[in-house]
Amino acid sequence: MAIILGIDPGSRVTGYGLINSVGNRLEYIDCGCITTRAESLPERLKKIHNGLCEVIQQSSPQQAAIEEVFMGKNAASALKLGQARGAAMTACLTHDLPIEEYSARKVKQAVVGAGVAEKAQVQHMVKALLNISDTIAEDAADALAVAICHANTQASLIRMAGAKSFSKKRLRR
Repeated sequence: MAIILGIDPGSRVTGYGLINSVGNRLEYIDCGCITTRAESLPERLKKIHNGLCEVIQQSSPQQAAIEEVFMGKNAASALKLGQARGAAMTACLTHDLPIEEYSARKVKQAVVGAGVAEKAQVQHMVKALLNISDTIAEDAADALAVAICHANTQASLIRMAGAKSFSKKRLRR
């Protein structure tokens, strides 16, 4: 059993999602968004950091997963996103929470089955996988998707580590 905090960083909206991974079963705990207004960038980063610290203190997750920065057409936006990631990661590290990073493509692949899925597809699958009937914000759904990706990756690693024998044919390839 592990409570996983998924984070979808953004300089304006940072999504977070909490799931409980019990064996191969995933249980929804909570999700939400930390929204910043027209504050200066340093104030927005402080709000992201403090907001995630509060979530961590209230929920006591054992692991965290965060989406990697992708380079779009606007370098300034990518830099701001990187700074938001830094604020989020610092909040996790302040509470000694181990962090794993996943690309957006890997997250979409893990949740939808296609690395080029649309946001609406991710949101739909997250709700289906976690049996959520309420409406959830896109950024919160993305954060839950990051947590699901991490849970699936960890489960795969555990299964591989527990393999007692390997096919000799596979070893020769």
